[in-house]
Amino acid sequence: MYIKEIELTNFRNYKEQKVSFSRGVNIFIGKNAQGKTNLLEGIYLNAFGKSFKNIKDKELIKFGEDYCRIKTLSENEEGENTTEIAIRSDGRKGIKKDGIKVKKASELLDRIYIIIFSPEDLRIVKDEPEKRRKFINRELCQIRAGYLFDLNEYNRVLKQRNTYLKEKEIDGDLLDIWDRQLAACGTRIIRKRKQFIEKIDEISRDIHYGITNGEERLELKYEASIEPVDNLEDNFYGILAASREDDIRNGTTGKGPHRDDIRISADGIDLRRFGSQGQQRTAALSLKLSEIRIIEEEKGEKPILLLDDVLSELDNDRQLMLIQSLGENQMFITTTEIMESVAGRLPKGKYFKIVEGQVASEI
Repeated sequence: MYIKEIELTNFRNYKEQKVSFSRGVNIFIGKNAQGKTNLLEGIYLNAFGKSFKNIKDKELIKFGEDYCRIKTLSENEEGENTTEIAIRSDGRKGIKKDGIKVKKASELLDRIYIIIFSPEDLRIVKDEPEKRRKFINRELCQIRAGYLFDLNEYNRVLKQRNTYLKEKEIDGDLLDIWDRQLAACGTRIIRKRKQFIEKIDEISRDIHYGITNGEERLELKYEASIEPVDNLEDNFYGILAASREDDIRNGTTGKGPHRDDIRISADGIDLRRFGSQGQQRTAALSLKLSEIRIIEEEKGEKPILLLDDVLSELDNDRQLMLIQSLGENQMFITTTEIMESVAGRLPKGKYFKIVEGQVASEI
């Protein structure tokens, strides 16, 4: 699978833009705030149905316009495919696959597999647990059927429960209904997360061993607020019931997958707390590179890689290590400049210059 072209209309700082891509490497060079990241955001949007940034859909519309449209043309062994998303300023969103309307963004997840590398991803080890949960969720939505449904259902019920916990009078029977629902979908989330982290632990350890020339042994451990025991659903429900008074007093749900984390260590040292910046970034690269292998093993596809200004965050050695690890995947790289030593290691492809929302020329 690879993306052949993209059309942007009133998207971010693009008025009208159509770009054809290489099957190999596509490098977009330009100063900051010119639209490089916006282009990758458009590609990502047509794979996941939403931005990789924490924003509302209507914020994607170019200032002064009342709608935006993003259309991608991709190709696999069976032929060409189109995906199109239109967003209006009132929040309405329309999605089409091969010209046919679809009701849910989740129906896009089996179309294109995408992995994004960004400066934020390099901070995944040292940042707050929410960032590591986001890392888990984004990958599982692509490789595990039903995970997105379970996650959305869990978050819906959790929001209702937390709102109700702030009421002056609490009906225990009503709260019990939400507890049962949380336990049911939360159990499915925990089990899928546990399997995923065990898999990525094995793969990232091997990758990290190679990156560090055998000097460090990386280890990931799932830190679940609800222990994934055999009778997990009953145990989950029991914990919610036992902590009900604390939850009412605090006005929020204290236990569940929304509190989960990953312990990331090297040779027994907790990298989140005691790792150097170099160690943390090397571990982060190992995790991201593990995503590539998991998708290839699980789906039999080479994922498309989006590298959003990540090279500037790495020293020369880590830049070369990253490029050498990416293989033959289609790549989209944004950067203000690219070092000759790195460019010489990249597969053949296209170089573009972006100026003020225009892909001005192919270099």
